[in-house]
Amino acid sequence: MPMVVIITRDVEARYRGFIGSVMLELSAGVYAHPRMSPAVRKRVWEVLSDWHAQLNRGSVVMTWAESAAHGGLGLAALGEPPKDIVSHDAMLLVRRRIRTPKDTLQTTG
Repeated sequence: MPMVVIITRDVEARYRGFIGSVMLELSAGVYAHPRMSPAVRKRVWEVLSDWHAQLNRGSVVMTWAESAAHGGLGLAALGEPPKDIVSHDAMLLVRRRIRTPKDTLQTTG
């Protein structure tokens, strides 16, 4: 059972209460549990994912040691800015979309 860390940013208070009920809050928005089972980790992530789909605000990142994963790190993320976690040469990399001038144009109606 590996250590699990969750980091939240700009989320509703319900996240803080829920995560704080199963993990230790080390600092504002940073939570850790030294021996969380995979089943509990999965259930916590399901709750956070459901809330984020409904509220669509802020961001949440969960990480844990996972020997079967590339780089030995399990990682899940919700929220902005959008990014993809990709595997490359046995490492995890973060890929972000490059904004183009077209993305920043605003239309008036």
